[in-house]
Amino acid sequence: MSEQRTRAICVGEVLIELARGADGRFALSCGGDAFNTAVYLARAGVPGLEVAFASAIGDEPYSDGIMALAAAEGVATNLVLRVSGRQPGLSLVENGPSGERSFRYWRDGAPARELFELPDWMRVAESLISARLIYFSGITLSLYSNNGLGRFLAVLEAARQQGVKVAFDGNFRPRGWKGDLSRTRTVFIETLKRVDIALPTFDDEAVLWGDPSPESTVARLQAFGIGEIVVKNGPNSALVASAGSQEFVPVPEVVVPVDTTAAGDGFNAGYLAARLAGRDPAQAAGAAHRLAGDVIRHPGALVPRAAVAMH
Repeated sequence: MSEQRTRAICVGEVLIELARGADGRFALSCGGDAFNTAVYLARAGVPGLEVAFASAIGDEPYSDGIMALAAAEGVATNLVLRVSGRQPGLSLVENGPSGERSFRYWRDGAPARELFELPDWMRVAESLISARLIYFSGITLSLYSNNGLGRFLAVLEAARQQGVKVAFDGNFRPRGWKGDLSRTRTVFIETLKRVDIALPTFDDEAVLWGDPSPESTVARLQAFGIGEIVVKNGPNSALVASAGSQEFVPVPEVVVPVDTTAAGDGFNAGYLAARLAGRDPAQAAGAAHRLAGDVIRHPGALVPRAAVAMH
């Protein structure tokens, strides 16, 4: 990856989370897939790399808390637009017996949905075009109107022409797309034409595209010209495809999950951090497995710093 540019920018939404604990009480936190990845990427401490988060939030105390958390984690917030009189989305989180979490959302009026339609959106666009890496997900795409998507995709195209690497995790969540699979596929197809590194989860790809195997996911993504693909497959091996070869990279240790939240976000951060630090794709996938394993050993999306050994 190019060494001249110093910034990795994660684009998406951060929500206020109320998570029910074992005692039935709710604890307040915040999270979101691209935000979680930004935090774990910043924690990795890649030499010479600054990590930033691009989004929009409100101007009330909960939004102030999000800014404070990002700053404490070393994530730059100058691309988080503040919208007067608004507030972030809210998610209510409950845990199932196997560590799976269920979510209920109140987010339709969240400012993050308008990031590329707010008055200051060009400032975000200019920063993306001068980045080293842009990371986002299918959840990010599900936020935006067709106008916002058009602007974002145009920015990605301009960024790649300037040598920026674009990394994308499909992270398909039907609810975010209101069940409209036709629109989802259309948006994904246009997006995949502008991606350098794909980090899909096989289960998601099987639902959205009907892929019968990780190998078929790789073949479908390679048809878009994507040169680096890592298909996450839960406790099974991740399939890494790059430079004309494919390799299954096994999970070094199968962990009984306490909470699977942000396992994929941690994997993506671990992978991108290793690649930005100069490691090859297979080595990076091994590091990503280890970080994801650390994440699922603990409740919540953002585990205590001391509990995670960055690899």
